[in-house]
Amino acid sequence: MFNSFLRSAAVILVLVVFVAAWMLVSQRSEDALIVYCAHDLIFAKQILEDFEAETGIKVVVVGDTEATKSLGLVQRLLREMNNPKCDVFWNNQVLGTMELAGAGVLQPYKGTGYERIPDQFKDADGRWTGFAGRLRVWIINTELMPVDETGVEPHFASGDLSRMAIANPMYGTTLSHFSLLWNELGEEGIKEWYEDLKHRGCKIVPGNATVKNLVAKGVCDFGWTDTDDFFVGLDEGALVAMLPIRHEGKTICLPNSVAMIQGTNRRDDAARLIDYLLSEKVELKLARSASRQVPLGSVDESELPEEVKPLANWAKESVDVTQFADARTQCLDWLQAEALK
Repeated sequence: MFNSFLRSAAVILVLVVFVAAWMLVSQRSEDALIVYCAHDLIFAKQILEDFEAETGIKVVVVGDTEATKSLGLVQRLLREMNNPKCDVFWNNQVLGTMELAGAGVLQPYKGTGYERIPDQFKDADGRWTGFAGRLRVWIINTELMPVDETGVEPHFASGDLSRMAIANPMYGTTLSHFSLLWNELGEEGIKEWYEDLKHRGCKIVPGNATVKNLVAKGVCDFGWTDTDDFFVGLDEGALVAMLPIRHEGKTICLPNSVAMIQGTNRRDDAARLIDYLLSEKVELKLARSASRQVPLGSVDESELPEEVKPLANWAKESVDVTQFADARTQCLDWLQAEALK
């Protein structure tokens, strides 16, 4: 009897603690600006904490996993469209953000930050704005493979790829990359190209960070990744180098993007965060961070780290990725169907 009483009391106590915790989180969420963030939190966290400290505006961050970013948050925002729970979306690329704009999820906003970003990297109606780009690059283990575009690209085109890795193309920047290929090759062309890639042994792994790890450890000779993941490997002491991946002769610069969610009841606070993220100060902070993001707006170039200066030149040569929003939708439908087989 006594043991039964103790068990009942314990269950009640757990329920009380759970309810109290839920109420505390709910209250905090109501008092805070809710930010869905697909950018790596290891890099985004400090920026958002600085914003909190400078403005006094509380921020609650909802992140995504390495494997599903940024697709998971895009789909979540689509599901929540009629009952929005987010105020600001910080995406790590733009094509998914453009899908949200087309679906009516985003609210136009043109503030001081919007004005300093070039037209190529923002929505004409102000529904989203790009900033702090990354580039798609070959990551190469310098002990295992020559660092030479004339060697890497022909090998990729026709050689054995059992020592190459790319991230799952259903997610993140690799989805954006595949969208460019879809637009170039067409539906049948990219299907044949992807089957050939797998037939020649290319490893399809969960994310760009995994590609970096495999190349850094010498499991693979080379792969596709982004500049931020490359620099993580370099800073860890890995013997790696990078070369820009080119699409029809141009580089591929994938900006972060920021947008205000339609229906937010914290519009003023959301606007302050958006302008903050689009400021020269924040673009320079991200350029100086471990991710070495490339500023897209005008900045004092003397403030740029030496490693970022060549990236800024590569970014100027970039294809306009915003032209491939329709291709992304078609490519994603195909990739999701492939995953169900």
